[in-house]
This record gives sequence, C-alpha cells and structure tokens, in this order.
Amino acid sequence: MSEASGRWDEPGVPADVVEVRVHGAASANAGQVLDLPQVEQVAGDASGGFYRPRRAPAGGGALRLTSEAYRWADLPSGTVARTVALVFLLPFMLANVAIWMRPAHPGSDALVRSLCRLLALTLTALYVLAVAGAALDLVAWTCMSSPHCLAGRTWLSWLGGRPAGQRLAVLALLPAAAIGLIWRASARPGRVFEAFRAPEAGVSGHRLGAVGRWDAEPLVGRLRSLHVAAAFATLDVTLLAARASVGASAVTIALAAALAVVLGACAALLCTPALIDRAPTDRRWDRITRALRTGALGLTVVVAAHVLVGPARWHEEGGLPGYDRIVTGLFVAQTALLVALGAALLWRGRRSAAMPLRGLGPLAIAAAAVSLAVAFSAELVYRVADYLDRDLPTGEGIASGPPRAYTWAIFGFFRTVLITVLVAGLVTLISRRARFRAAAAVVAHDHPDPPPEAGPRLRQVRKAIARARFTERLIPLGVVYACLAGAGTATTTVGLLELHPGDVFEWLAGVPDGLIIFGIAFGSWVIAAIVVALLVGAIFAYRTAEFRRHIGVLWDLGTFWPRAAHPFAPPCYAERAVPELARRVTYLVDRGSAVLLSGHSHGSVLAAATVLQLPPRVNRRVALITHASPLRRLYARLFPAYVDDEVLHEIGDRIGWRWLNLWRDTDPVGGWVFSARRSAATVTVDDPAAAVDRRLRDPVDVVAPPGDSVPPPIQGHRPCESDRRFAEAVRELVERLREPTDGGTGPPRR
Repeated sequence: MSEASGRWDEPGVPADVVEVRVHGAASANAGQVLDLPQVEQVAGDASGGFYRPRRAPAGGGALRLTSEAYRWADLPSGTVARTVALVFLLPFMLANVAIWMRPAHPGSDALVRSLCRLLALTLTALYVLAVAGAALDLVAWTCMSSPHCLAGRTWLSWLGGRPAGQRLAVLALLPAAAIGLIWRASARPGRVFEAFRAPEAGVSGHRLGAVGRWDAEPLVGRLRSLHVAAAFATLDVTLLAARASVGASAVTIALAAALAVVLGACAALLCTPALIDRAPTDRRWDRITRALRTGALGLTVVVAAHVLVGPARWHEEGGLPGYDRIVTGLFVAQTALLVALGAALLWRGRRSAAMPLRGLGPLAIAAAAVSLAVAFSAELVYRVADYLDRDLPTGEGIASGPPRAYTWAIFGFFRTVLITVLVAGLVTLISRRARFRAAAAVVAHDHPDPPPEAGPRLRQVRKAIARARFTERLIPLGVVYACLAGAGTATTTVGLLELHPGDVFEWLAGVPDGLIIFGIAFGSWVIAAIVVALLVGAIFAYRTAEFRRHIGVLWDLGTFWPRAAHPFAPPCYAERAVPELARRVTYLVDRGSAVLLSGHSHGSVLAAATVLQLPPRVNRRVALITHASPLRRLYARLFPAYVDDEVLHEIGDRIGWRWLNLWRDTDPVGGWVFSARRSAATVTVDDPAAAVDRRLRDPVDVVAPPGDSVPPPIQGHRPCESDRRFAEAVRELVERLREPTDGGTGPPRR
C-alpha cells in the first residue's frame, strides 16, 4: 500500500504494519478517521487557514505503514428516525447501565443484579400504565362519557354513549399496540454471531474481556419475553381493576389469580440470575419464558373479552376505577426496590471506601432512570389531559385531573431539577478558584516565559483547562440528583392518601396552594422542554459531528454495554464491534502483518476490549495507541468491576507494553491511564506502565508562529492523528513492533 494513496501496491503483498484506526464519538465517515483528504493545516484556524498536501509520515517509506479505518458510528444510532426514537428509550438505557456499574462484590452480586432487573421491569410496567392512563382513563373512561369533551371530535364520538366495557376493550388496543411497538423494536433481525466470534483459546478471563465475546441474544430474548409478559399482565390488571368495580365475579377472581401467577413468575425468574443467565445452548429457559409470554397474551384476550361482555351500566364517576392505586402502588414498589438496592450495595462494600460513590453507582443511575421514566409518563398523561380539557388552564387541570401520584411525580421531578441546578451553580462557583489555580499551574509549566502579547491567549487556555476539570465534579452532582430523585419517587407514595401537594405544603409550611399549583404546572412544561431538547439534541448529534463530540460521548458510554437488565434498551454496539475488530486483527497478523491499534475516545475502549480477546500468537504482533481515552477517567470510575488496575495491566502485559496513551489537560473526557506525570518516564522492568502515558501540551504555543496571524488552536478532545507528536508515537511503536520479542505471550500480570 502506498503511503499517499492508501491502496495496495501489489495484490496479495501484506504491509509490515497496519494501523487500524478506531474512531470516537464524533467521527462521521472513514475519510475523517483516516485524515483524508491528504492535506494538513499549516497556518490559521478553523475559520480561515492555510493548507498543504500532507507530508509523508515520520520514518518515510521504510516504515511501510498502512492505515485503515474501522467505522462504527452508525452502530449505536443509525438513521435519524432511530436516533430520535432512542430518546424515549433513555430510561431503559440508564436502567441497563446500572447493572454494569455494580462493584465487584461476589457476596452481593446476584442480589444487586436481581434488584436492577426488577427495577427495569417496573419501568416497563410504568410505560404500559402511562399509555393506559392516556387511552383508558382519560379517553375511554372520562372523555367518552362527557358530551362536552366529545363535542366536535368525530374521531372520538363514534364510541361515545356506548357501554364503558366496550370503550375500554376497544381502546385497550392502544396500549397493546404500544407494547407491540417496543417488542418489535427490541427484536433485531437475527444475525450470524459466529461471523463475529473471536477465538476462545487464550483470551482474557477478566470481566471486560467478556463484553462482546459471549452471545447475549439468548439472555436478551429471555428478558424480552418476561418484560412482554409483564407488560400485558399490567394492562390486564388495569382492565380487571375497572371491571371489579361493578362486582368481582368468579371469572374476575380467577383471571386475577392467573395474572398474579404470571407476574410472580416473571419476578421470580428475574431474581434467579443463575437460571436466567444460563449458557446460550441451554434452551429450556427460553421455552419457559416464551410460554409465560404466550400465556400473558392469551390472558389479555380473555380479559378484554371479559370486560367487553361486562354489565351495560358502570359507575362512571371519577377516574378509571383502581388506576390511581395501581400507579401509586408501582411507585411504592420502585421506592422499596431503590432502598433495597442501596442496602445491598452497602452490604460488604464498606472496605471499598476509595471507590467512587462508595460503590453506590448503580443506585444513583437507577434512581435517575426511575425519575426520568416517571417524568416522561406523568408528562404524557398530563399533555393528553391538557388537550382533552380544551381551554382549561394547565394548573387547574393538574389540580383536578389525573391520578395524584402523577401530580406528586411532576412536583418531585421539578423539585429535583431545580435543586440540582442550584447545587450545580454553587459547585461551579465554589470549585472555580481551585480549578483555575490548577489550570494556572499547568499553563505556567507549559509556557514559563510568555511574551506580553500572549496574555489573552493564556487566559483562554486557563479557562479551557479549568472547564475540562469540571468533569470530576459531575459525579458528586450525579449523587445529588440521584438522592433527590429517590426522594421524589418516595414522595409519590403520598398519592395513596389522595392528597394534593398544594394542600400538604399549605398545611405544613404555610405555602399558598396557588404557588404550588403554579410550580407543578411550570414543572410540567419543564419536562416537555427537556423532551424537546433531547429530540433536538439527538437530531443535531446525528447530523453535526461537532455537536456529537459532546452529546455522543454519553450516549456511546451507555450503549457500549450489552442488554443485561432491560431488553428494550438500545442495542449494544460492542457485541459486534469488539469481536469484529478481534477477527480483523487476527486475520492481519496471520497473513504476516503487525497491527497498531489506534483508538480515539470511545474507540480506545473498543481497542482495549479487543486486546483482551486476541489469542497469544497474535498479541506479540500488536501494539496499542490510545488518545483522548476515557478508560481511567470515566470507565474506571463508573464501572469498577470491569475497568480496574488489574485489567489495564493485563492489557499492557498481553501486548508486551507496546502501548502509548496521549492525553491533554484541556480534554474534558479523556485523560491519563496509569500516571498523570507531565514528563515521559523511562521504561523499566519493574514498572513498564510508567511509560504508557504521554501528556501533550495543548496548545503547542500561545503566540502566532512566524508567518501566521493566530496562535495554534486548543485541541481539547479532538483526535490527535494530525499532530506531529502522534506521528512520533506511531513511529516509536512501529519500531518496537519490528524488534524481536516474545512479549505478550506470558501470563497476565496480577
């Protein structure tokens, strides 16, 4: 392959070294990953600059370095419609991430997994109840029995005046269709997993090495069947509760008992990880879960028929009978599960005081998932109620409308967001001096004798470094939000007393009822604004690489992990990307080439997981360069059981410590992996990890170089491929790959 064109010079002749570039969240096409077209900026900035054809890489043609790109940008999102749809799956994604954030405590691992999966199941039930609240409670029960509501709405009046049982049975098709929608969306077309399977012999036994290696589809299929069964059972319970209001017949009682069995079986299976996580070849539990799903579908048909042939006259006063208590009961269950999860994480976890969040990461993210799901559900119900109420002000509709539990939910979410924003502002102000002091020390080290005209640029650099250091403050803010969200979920249980927040706060604190109603109405619009902002952000993240650089980081972090808690979460791109990379690297080495894996941002996580899946014969011909990597800064903090010192040292051992990590102080996402030293350390036998991290001064200078009018740009989280220091690191690793070595074949370091 020629260095300029990137094509093979002679068919069938392998290059000495193939650099496989794995992009991060912001890359949009293969040309950008490969840094094509072959030009580089020699002066100016992003607004106006001068470019020249790219010079040959350091080392010239003797290196025979071939670059190829692995593009995975469409795996987490894909089409714009799919990207937008992922916004509504955000609570499911957070619930799935929670199970991967659990600490490595064998004594409580099974219990934590069980609780995370039960919480995920409650989110599915809440999804069904939200749609049922809009379709059954507001439309079928309330609106269709009101001439004022039906006036001028021919699309609703065709069912007006008919028995309530008929209206409920017909409108139950809407939540059933909603269940079918997420069922279909989560069932990806079957694919041949063996095509992406990495060799099993000699691969790592560490937990991170299993991500993408094992076939997760059987587990997802079992979880999907259980969630679909529970979803239809939730719909059936809602219908039966309304039917029981006019008299519980023997058939009603029998159906209720059958539904209790289905829901109990779903919960029991989720609480037995040893069974639900069985090997893919064990299909017995697949048949059991599918039988539960089929039984729930059959029960739905029977329940709908039972409601349809019910009495002609129903007591149609107030809301849908039983619905309010069902929703409140679900909130009570979520609160109890969050408390149990916190207790399970604290159990046997006190010796991990140095661990971020003291091992309570799963609780924080699970509380955030529940809070967001409750807010989405409450907003759906209230937006439908607001539409059906015609000219009634939002505040009055909230005061007299749907279930009190949703009112408390909106109030709790608004209170959570408001307090979190205030705390974030305080943290920003309080930490500002420390962050700028640290930034000033970095700038003084990098630019010790700046000329007087560099003052404005130095201030910009200090601001960029201080802003990048705010990432460390996000974890405490996440804890604050999680605690407030958990408290907000707990307060929804007051809905059992059928009290309005305005009445309670006026009685306890003397706050006027009207002010509370205004706050709840404003909170409802805040939720709507958040949903719109998420949708707009998803569209911009899909279409704009610069925007995706900031937003896509969080999304790619969440969708890296397989679906092990919630089957309706977005698919995991690592299930294909990691085995596919391992297969490609193995092929290149087997045909005679050495491979330099180059990973930017989240691409570095994929590259690290790939190294763990390579067989020993491949490791000796592989080197790794990571830049803007979140391995230590984010993954080690948030997923301590999967990214720790043990696995990072194992990665280095496997490839003979042919690993360089480039990082910048201005990067808000990436950072060092082993050492935060500002100067490169010498490789030693005792501690080869000391030479892995190479800090890049950013920017390279604070004054305009000769022949230019602006100083070099601040790179931050951008890729390093066009940086001269990146080319030097590549050359160093290529030379080390060409040295005789047996590195990477010995036992991993422990």
